[in-house]
Amino acid sequence: MTAVTDHTDQADRPGDKRPGDGRPGDDRSEDGAPENVPSATGAAGAEGHDRAEDTPENGRPDASSSGAGSPDGTEETEGGTSGDGGRTARSDDAPGKDAPKEASEVKPRARGEGDDPARAEDGPVWDDGLIARRVTETAPGRYQTPVVETATAAVPALPAPLAYDGPLRSRLDALRELVGLSRTRLDSRTLAEAGRVLDEAAARRRLSGEHTVVAIAGATGSGKSQLFNALAGVAISETGVRRPTTSAPIACSWSDGAATLIDRLGIPGRLRRRPLQSAEAEAQLRGLVLVDLPDHDSAAVQHREQVDRVLALVDAVIWVVDPEKYADAVLHERYLRPLAGHAEVTFVVLNQVDRLPGEAADQVLDDLRRLLDEDGIALGEYGEPGATVLSLSALTGEGIPELRECLGQFVAERGAAARRISADLDAAAARLRPVYATGRRVGLSEEARDEFADRLADAVGAVATGEAAERAWRRNANRACGTPWLRLWRWYQDRREPQTGRLPVRTPADEEATARQRVEQAVRTVADRAAYGLPAPWAQAVREAAVRGAQGLPEALDDMATRATTPGGRPPRPGWWPVAVLAQASMTILQVIGGLWLMGQIVGVMSPNLGVPVLLMVAGIIGGPAVEWSSRMAARGPARRYGLEAERRLREAASGCGRARVLDPVAAELLRYREVREQYGRVMGTATAGAPVR
Repeated sequence: MTAVTDHTDQADRPGDKRPGDGRPGDDRSEDGAPENVPSATGAAGAEGHDRAEDTPENGRPDASSSGAGSPDGTEETEGGTSGDGGRTARSDDAPGKDAPKEASEVKPRARGEGDDPARAEDGPVWDDGLIARRVTETAPGRYQTPVVETATAAVPALPAPLAYDGPLRSRLDALRELVGLSRTRLDSRTLAEAGRVLDEAAARRRLSGEHTVVAIAGATGSGKSQLFNALAGVAISETGVRRPTTSAPIACSWSDGAATLIDRLGIPGRLRRRPLQSAEAEAQLRGLVLVDLPDHDSAAVQHREQVDRVLALVDAVIWVVDPEKYADAVLHERYLRPLAGHAEVTFVVLNQVDRLPGEAADQVLDDLRRLLDEDGIALGEYGEPGATVLSLSALTGEGIPELRECLGQFVAERGAAARRISADLDAAAARLRPVYATGRRVGLSEEARDEFADRLADAVGAVATGEAAERAWRRNANRACGTPWLRLWRWYQDRREPQTGRLPVRTPADEEATARQRVEQAVRTVADRAAYGLPAPWAQAVREAAVRGAQGLPEALDDMATRATTPGGRPPRPGWWPVAVLAQASMTILQVIGGLWLMGQIVGVMSPNLGVPVLLMVAGIIGGPAVEWSSRMAARGPARRYGLEAERRLREAASGCGRARVLDPVAAELLRYREVREQYGRVMGTATAGAPVR
């Protein structure tokens, strides 16, 4: 219920008592208030009602810190008992004391000035520095003059906290997971903006979802404070020709329950106001919290810092421009262009159109739309999502009803806070795109893996080992299946060959150095291929993983090669090998028998018959080499297979060692990158943010 009291003579009723404390009421006659300060309701008893909620039981600041007058947050007023914690001062009946004062001139009374001790103990008359609503003498016809007090029977329930929809919650969870996965790969400065968005989203979610915080921002002399007063219907923010006029943010709330939201903005209680209360205004703008900011181009650095700080916390922004500075580069380059993604929570108002003659206002407005389009700001001109662009005159009131209507619809939707968080999320994800997204196909192909294995196999000499195994198999076959005379001759030649005269072309030290260089080159090559196309931080992580794995790899390969090439016994023999050995032995026996038979005939022990012994000797002499040649031909296949098997074992061992030490750590980094990129895709609201990783 809203009660309006005029500045008429009011007599104090003796014996008035403050509810709940049982103490006699104080006498608020002429001697209870200074002669030069008009009595008023605490600039809005309704704002004091907000403060009545700020009790320790509700987890909010103590009532004593917000200037509540009595322990139970109520006080006797002219029209009854106010339950909103505001105080109602009674005007003096002395002549000349009903003249309105400037809002900025009304100051709180100090404790004990004109009050009894009981009142002095409770605090000053004005609730937490809130001023009474008074019309300025410079514009007496624009704002109404009555003092407004709001009386309620009980403290209302706390407003419900903000609730995000499913997609936005999913994106926030994905961003939180993304930051957690990236902390060891990205520096804190890169993740600072994402962390800020998460913190602000969590903080805003705990606060009221029934209120929308809208800031009015603009350049010096654009008339934003005048627009602020016009929307509030009462002179709240100081206006004038002195620059800068607004030195600190001022908040105005159209309904109760917004105290914690204003606390989040860092606006003290002395700068919190309530608008002129009317049923129409409350119905149209209920839930709105309007904040008047200092000039964003102020010469005072602290003013600009306050603007930047509050703009990062509000749900929406009304940018006020004038016909002279609407194309200011500072406004477009520092604020509008970087915040182009926040178009759905942005209002751009061309003020002071009353200064433009004829169709000049439409021309300036069209040019303003063109500049906003160049800034990348979507304009919601035909019902599509985008910024709202209006023209008005805060001085004459032209266009103010249209802005009120737009603000009313905007606040009634109760979606500004979620849209602001979503836009902040989009901006943070766009800044992170260079460190997560890539348009190339990244990862290690099978070709790169095989090439790495080949390089390691070459470094350990897998091919040479296979060839050596093949030669060894053939040599064993020749020894087993060759003629004994030929083996005897080779043994004699080896015995006669000098021990000196032939030196190896490459010493073992040179071979070891060459093998180490080959291993290092193989690691660098596979790391470069794995890192190709990755964002710089992840490419660096892949290379570092490869380098860490390469430490000790040459030694591990040497040990593995030694174990793999150590003979574990005689090479396997094919099934035909015993037959060939038996045939070669038979040929030798024939030669021996034929020779002995012939020798016996020569000595005369045996009867002469040259045909048979000669035939036996010829068969043995021809058959022995024939069997050896046949065995050599037959041994080619098994020897080749034996050499390839030895090469394969060494190649697989080298490949396994390289995979365990280099490829697996590299693959782990690539898998981690794929996980963070999938999370980044969820943050962006898409299934993926780039080409697949292998």
